Amino acid sequence: MAAAAAGPGPGSGPGDSPEGPEAEAPERRRKAHGMLKIYYGLSEGETAGRPPGSDPLDPTDLNGAHFDPEVYLDKLRRECPLAQLMDSETDMVRQIRALDSDMQTLVYENYNKFISATDTIRKMKNDFRKMEDEMDRLATNMAVITDFSARISATLQDRHERITKLAGVHALLRKLQFLFELPSRLTKCVELGAYGQAVRYQGRARAVLQQYQHLPSFRAIQDDCQVITARLAQQLRQRFREGGSGAPEQAECVELLLALGEPAEELCDEFLAHARGRLEAELRSLEAELGPSPPAPDVLEFTDHGGSGFVGGLCQVASAYQELFAAQGPAGAEKLAAFARELGGRYFALVERRLAQEQGSGDNSLLVRALDRFHRRLRAPGALLAAAGLAEAATEIVERVARERLGHHLQGLRAAFLGCLTDVRQALAAPRLAGKEGPGLAELLANVASSILSHIKASLAAVHLFTAKEVSFSNKPYFRGEFCSQGVREGLIVGFIRSMCQTAQSFCDSPGEKGGATPPALLLLLSRLCLDYETATISYVLTLTDEQFLVQDQSPVTPVSTLCAEARETARRLLTHYVKVQGLVISQMLRKSVETRDWLSTLEPRNVRAVMKRVVEDTTAIDVQVGLLYEEGVRKAQSSDSSKRTFSVYSSSRQQGRYAPSYTPSAPMDTNLLSNIQKLFSERIDVFSPVEFNKVSVLTGIIKISLKTLLECVRLRTFGRFGLQQVQVDCHFLQLYLWRFVADEELVHLLLDEVVASAALRCPDPVPMEPSVVEVICERG
Repeated sequence: MAAAAAGPGPGSGPGDSPEGPEAEAPERRRKAHGMLKIYYGLSEGETAGRPPGSDPLDPTDLNGAHFDPEVYLDKLRRECPLAQLMDSETDMVRQIRALDSDMQTLVYENYNKFISATDTIRKMKNDFRKMEDEMDRLATNMAVITDFSARISATLQDRHERITKLAGVHALLRKLQFLFELPSRLTKCVELGAYGQAVRYQGRARAVLQQYQHLPSFRAIQDDCQVITARLAQQLRQRFREGGSGAPEQAECVELLLALGEPAEELCDEFLAHARGRLEAELRSLEAELGPSPPAPDVLEFTDHGGSGFVGGLCQVASAYQELFAAQGPAGAEKLAAFARELGGRYFALVERRLAQEQGSGDNSLLVRALDRFHRRLRAPGALLAAAGLAEAATEIVERVARERLGHHLQGLRAAFLGCLTDVRQALAAPRLAGKEGPGLAELLANVASSILSHIKASLAAVHLFTAKEVSFSNKPYFRGEFCSQGVREGLIVGFIRSMCQTAQSFCDSPGEKGGATPPALLLLLSRLCLDYETATISYVLTLTDEQFLVQDQSPVTPVSTLCAEARETARRLLTHYVKVQGLVISQMLRKSVETRDWLSTLEPRNVRAVMKRVVEDTTAIDVQVGLLYEEGVRKAQSSDSSKRTFSVYSSSRQQGRYAPSYTPSAPMDTNLLSNIQKLFSERIDVFSPVEFNKVSVLTGIIKISLKTLLECVRLRTFGRFGLQQVQVDCHFLQLYLWRFVADEELVHLLLDEVVASAALRCPDPVPMEPSVVEVICERG
């Protein structure tokens, strides 16, 4: 670097710069270095690598473009101590070695590339030399060819002009020859049946003949062509009217007639008339399949036949009509729309008749496939004939069928529920007829619940086919909204649950003295079924419905709580009616036992009457029956002598006994007054109080009705001494067993006290039996 920075060498000439070529060499190298940096994009990197705030023109910046080694060394010698200079030298030597190593690595890595590039450059030099020689020879040859071409053009110029004129004359003569031969050509085409070729010939010559019709020769040709064209049009019309060919041939005839200048409106009417004939034949074929004599094909085959026959033919007619009579404008389009609307309505009527025959089947898969194909087939004519409204009518038919299927499935669920009730009735009646034990109520309830739930799931799966993604009409607004919310959820599921509750409640309104023919066990089972629906099943079924049918409709729906409340009210009414029916059965036994006995002349009691034993047995059976479906319930704390208590039963009669000596015609007023005063301070008994959903409440209601009936019957009879004692024995026997079935044993005690007190009031000689004797008789009985 020092040598490069020295003055000019001895070989410098007078024209060189003061520094000489040696001084310009570093500048050239620096320029080349800068250009390389620009080429490789290193200038920004260097700028980015320079410390912030440094001067880009600083000659001491190693990374700068204006770096000067002498200035850098002078700066180091002035500013740095010896140790730092040695460290700088060591660091610089290390960097130089690293750069040398990197350079060697780069050279080694790219050695093959350098060799290949050298060979390529050598070959390119050889190839370019050959190419230059060939280009020189090509230029020489092109010059010779250009010279020859110029001389040939100059020689043939006159002949070229004459040839061009002759070619024009030849083309004109050919056209004239075509015109003179046109009548014969047209005649031959008509004879051979090449009507399209004849029309093309006529179209090519029409303008020329019109232009030169004032010339006699051309007028004769035009007249002959008109006669032949008229005969051609007549044959085309005859072929068109025969209608033996298909729609493409008919369209071709109409197209040729239009090209011959026939009136478009008349052809339009004839085209639609012929199309009507073909399509009506398809409709008659479909109607014949619906006739009574031959068995109708399955609905899928029927829709395929209609889609390929009628709908396919209608699409061909519509596309051909629009292509042929596009110039007719809105009037022609309306004519086609009216045509399609009329025939489409007849086709839809036939389809609805066939679909109506499927309403009795329980399988929806074939029906949905048929509706899907029916809907898909009508997409094309619906797009071609938007004004006819075929696609909308097809969608309405599909929606109507879907509604009818929902109604069919609702009827199926109702029938399944009634079938389950019939099975329960038979199961309850069969054991009594055969004299053996039948299935338990819990088992019957489980069977009924599982059967109804399986039918509900099957119905949901069947109607879910209408909303499957692969079905073409499932994306319609009706099937995405109203069908799911109002149809399936409200119409099918909510409607069935409410129908089930109404059917169950109808058993509560059955006439007859003993509740009609409805078995009490059926009332109990239905009440528990409705209660289970209120607690779990309704919520489960509606959740399942909402999950399967994603409702996108904002219409109001029945809340789950409302439906649960209706089911609970139905269960309450059924259980209340069960209590009334069972209470009425026991009451009838007690009433007949009281009314059919002569209480004045009865013998001294020696045992408990059989009817009281039957009452206890029936009550025990009812307790077992209710316990199969309902929980025990809550009872009040029982006294320790409930089964031995006798005083309360006789307390009223003993009080009456105190006044027996003075029992005269004037005495009853006093005893009745005392009895009424006692009732004022006793707890009022509500016989028909609301029944809770547990066994204790049900048995309490039945026993209250039974004992209240016994009380009222006793009040209507007159008792002798032994009759009163028999009532004492019967009431004590009932007290021994009935207290354990009720929620509060005092209830039984109070009612039986009133029975005995009423019998004492209706007895002229009220002498009660000793409690010990009563106990012995009841224990023995």
